[in-house]
Amino acid sequence: MTDLAIPAARAETTTRIRTTTPLRSVAKHAGLILLALVMLYPVLWMVVSSLRPNEEIFRSPGLALDNLRISNYAEGWNALQSPFGHYLLNSAIVVTGCVLGNLISCSMAAYAFARLEFTAKKVLFAIMLGTVMLPIHVIIVPQYILFSQFGWINTFLPLIVPKFLATDAFFVFLMVQFIRGLPRELDEAARIDGAGHPRIFLRIILPLMVPALATTAIFTFIWTWNDFFSQLIYLTDPEKYTVPVALRSYVDATVSTSWGSMFAMSVVSLLPIFLAFLLGQRFLIKGIATTGIK
Repeated sequence: MTDLAIPAARAETTTRIRTTTPLRSVAKHAGLILLALVMLYPVLWMVVSSLRPNEEIFRSPGLALDNLRISNYAEGWNALQSPFGHYLLNSAIVVTGCVLGNLISCSMAAYAFARLEFTAKKVLFAIMLGTVMLPIHVIIVPQYILFSQFGWINTFLPLIVPKFLATDAFFVFLMVQFIRGLPRELDEAARIDGAGHPRIFLRIILPLMVPALATTAIFTFIWTWNDFFSQLIYLTDPEKYTVPVALRSYVDATVSTSWGSMFAMSVVSLLPIFLAFLLGQRFLIKGIATTGIK
């Protein structure tokens, strides 16, 4: 009797597990979908508001459209001193320079910290990591004074040039962690063939760093595209405005704000970020997973 009862109990337990597992899976996915909708609601509301008349935007928090107004996009595109495409181009110039600067300088600095031996290496690496904790508000005043003496105010140079000096310690650390995960036997084999550090970096290390480089490029693109504070400080001429500063120009305390036009151009400004995530999602996940950052 006992021998027969044990298989029956096991079968009952297995059936119960099979029954509860789909229920847990359904409940988990339903919770994730609900959480995703809550997080996406502000974006969806902005998209819907960009298609509403100005007087109906703040009347209802819902997503239903009663009156469709596509003209908000045309009005918003030409509402400022220059067409909105001009500000998109300015942002593209700044973003391109910042991405190239971080890819070049941070990868070289990371190779130095990960592969070279020099005096006070650990101390300098610790100081570099310490700069991550410095908020931009602490260094913006001395930077502004320095760039003002250079005559760089109201140009893109204060936003781009520092990126070529490996000032983003986060990306240096990310690449250092990635390079440390590469076997040193590759370096030794190249050194036996007569390769020096420049050739090892360009021919061996750099091609293997594609996931880390892609992660750096995506994060730099998003952070620079959304940066408002630095661009507001250094850019004073409306012709030099980037997208975040131009969007601020739609809000005027002295006259009625055209919210529909502002939301329409906000939707336009979000499209490059969505494209960056869609095109670089695979590299982003792989880059973070292979650099030891959890």
